[in-house]
Amino acid sequence: MSIIDSITKNLAPIHKEGYPFIGIFALVALVLFWLAKPLGWLGVLLTAWCAYFFRDPRRITPVGDGLVVSPADGRVSQVALAPPPPELQLGSEALVRISIFMSVFDVHINRAPVAGVIQKIAYKPGKFINADLDKASEDNERNGLVIRTPMHSIGVVQIAGLIARRIVSFKREGQTVEAGERFGLIRFGSRVDVYLPAHAKPLVAEGQTALAGETVIADLSPQSRELTFRAG
Repeated sequence: MSIIDSITKNLAPIHKEGYPFIGIFALVALVLFWLAKPLGWLGVLLTAWCAYFFRDPRRITPVGDGLVVSPADGRVSQVALAPPPPELQLGSEALVRISIFMSVFDVHINRAPVAGVIQKIAYKPGKFINADLDKASEDNERNGLVIRTPMHSIGVVQIAGLIARRIVSFKREGQTVEAGERFGLIRFGSRVDVYLPAHAKPLVAEGQTALAGETVIADLSPQSRELTFRAG
């Protein structure tokens, strides 16, 4: 195998949502080259970053009753008890909330934390403050999903950030999702909150790095088990 083939094989594919943006960045780079060569090379670097931003790597998801996997790549910014957003209709009692903050260098494809049926999708307009702040859960633009499993209703909320201006959802109400399945993305830099029943056992700590569809962030079942995996 040649070096080029080896590099190509190990590069993450680009999600189709990214192609228009990559094209725009590349066009701007060409214009910058026409204006001034140093600016053109800056445009090339930004185009490469844009392609890197929209990468969509393959993930191997742990599968098991009660397992909750991370919906996003990034840093676990908070593990706390908090009431869910009212539009999700999950009640007013505090639930276990695990928040994952995505920087502009993280993969921004979001994946389902559990398998189930999408019972509700609720979009709420709002502000675009730093998604790493606690109040972003209440004030920022967001898109929430409720995934119904045989035993629980799990809330997943995509939150726009300081730079993010677009939340994209790939799913509709009534559709079935598998754990680790892609359900949306956010452009550019943002956060995802997961709301779990109060008895859920968090398996991550604040400051830990999580991978969407791979990192187990919580357990809803008290029993120990042997994990199985699915690719996706």
